[in-house]
Amino acid sequence: MTAFARAKEDRPTPPEVYNWRVYLISLVISLGVLTYGYDSAFIGTTITQKSFQRDFGLANASKARKDEVSSNLTSIYSAGGFFGALFMFFSLELLGRRITIYIANAVFIVGAIMCTTPTHQLGLIYAGRLLTGLGVGGIAATAPIYVAEISPPAIRGRLTGFFESFYQVGAVIGFWINYGIVHNIDTNKSIAWRIPMGVQLIPAGLLLIMSPILKESPVWLLKRGRDEDALKAYSYIRKLPVDHVYIAQDVAFVKEQIAEERRVTNGAQPTFAAFLKGAAREAVMKGMWNRFALVFIMFMWQAWSGAAAINYYSPTIFTSIGLTDVTLWTGIYGLIKAGGSIVFFYWFIDKFGRKWPWIVSSVCCALCQYYLAAYIALGKPDPTVPQSASTVAGGKAATAAIMIFGFTWSFGANGLPWIISAEIFPSSLRSISGPFAGMSVWLWTYVVTKALPSMFSSMTYGVYIFFASCLICASVYAFFFIHETKGLRMDQMDGLFGFERADHGALAAGKTSEDLGGDGEKEETHAHLDAARQEVV
Repeated sequence: MTAFARAKEDRPTPPEVYNWRVYLISLVISLGVLTYGYDSAFIGTTITQKSFQRDFGLANASKARKDEVSSNLTSIYSAGGFFGALFMFFSLELLGRRITIYIANAVFIVGAIMCTTPTHQLGLIYAGRLLTGLGVGGIAATAPIYVAEISPPAIRGRLTGFFESFYQVGAVIGFWINYGIVHNIDTNKSIAWRIPMGVQLIPAGLLLIMSPILKESPVWLLKRGRDEDALKAYSYIRKLPVDHVYIAQDVAFVKEQIAEERRVTNGAQPTFAAFLKGAAREAVMKGMWNRFALVFIMFMWQAWSGAAAINYYSPTIFTSIGLTDVTLWTGIYGLIKAGGSIVFFYWFIDKFGRKWPWIVSSVCCALCQYYLAAYIALGKPDPTVPQSASTVAGGKAATAAIMIFGFTWSFGANGLPWIISAEIFPSSLRSISGPFAGMSVWLWTYVVTKALPSMFSSMTYGVYIFFASCLICASVYAFFFIHETKGLRMDQMDGLFGFERADHGALAAGKTSEDLGGDGEKEETHAHLDAARQEVV
């Protein structure tokens, strides 16, 4: 593991901590996210296959009826995602992160089977899409916080970044499977739509098969008072002995935060409900609501970044400059997004952090969209009208701008909101912050998807000016309101958001064990460890 790929360590860290287990657990969890990306990408082309139209009585239907079915299949999936994220709050709070992943994945598998097996029952497709939406909504609400809780601070960005990378990979797989089917399989055969429907089961099935490797989040276990189980989980994930000082420190940091949360909740178990009662309200208003607002606004900027507008209009630009296989170039655009995401989130996020990549990405994407607006306004690309040499040259530059947009967007607002939202909340609120993040993204995605056709009709090239201006506003917002969290432990986030802890002020302020004086800190953390053992006994 090269040093440039990690953030500065929060304290001296044994090399065993950066082991294959924590990577494998994160990758297994991300298989669920791959289904999220795949399901968002494949359905549009699949339901236009001749065999699908025939099998479900749409071959001779009016365009309005076909549009209605397409809209229903999209909206019911989005509704499932929204409510799937919402319902996972109860499971996250009571059953834990691992069981919640199991439940969400099981719901998804049932939905995928229902989408794959019908012969002519469109209602089963609707029901399947609802269940797959519920499943991916639950996975999206759970996966980032689960991975963030098990990650060593110095590589937390990389491991939680698997979320976005796998989402993009899933979307690319969805696109290229349909591309291969259209070019190699007779679309009059039912297999042409059953294959992409059935492929949903592969990542979900792999997640099911590999689920035994998953351990419950030690943070959730400590919160529930299961200290001995938490020690074993930390020992497995960190690949260190149970009595190692590094594990004792991990336990001490989490237990300190839980103790502070119990102080705020007057000694009650620090659940979400308890955190919002009585004397806790003032503290919550000061140090928590700003985090919820940050999450909501980050996903707003993500939705209003213009990526959907690029997808909407890029085929027109590709065709206008003589690119005959428009579908192929759309796939290349997806590959560039996925590649940029993988490169940044694996190698660079823990080096460059969250704040400045967001700013740089937003400004670059805005410049690309300002150029697209100018090109559309002046060149007026039209696939049915021969273009002048200058217009074709401008169109090639516009195609390059689209590709640059895809690459730069991949390391900005596309994935960073998921990572930031997963790491900034205290343990007592993560059972609601994860679902809240999922609900936010589904809500904003729905709003933009519904608004975009009307915006293009009324604003034409002005749509890109609007989205580019949103990106400039997003970069300004990021400069003032997005705090840099790279390398910090999750118990150190309170100090960034104005929630002052009553005691243990040095740790709350972000002091490391080295700052606190080596041996003295070891004695304190061993005391915490001994206390935890005695509580269990």
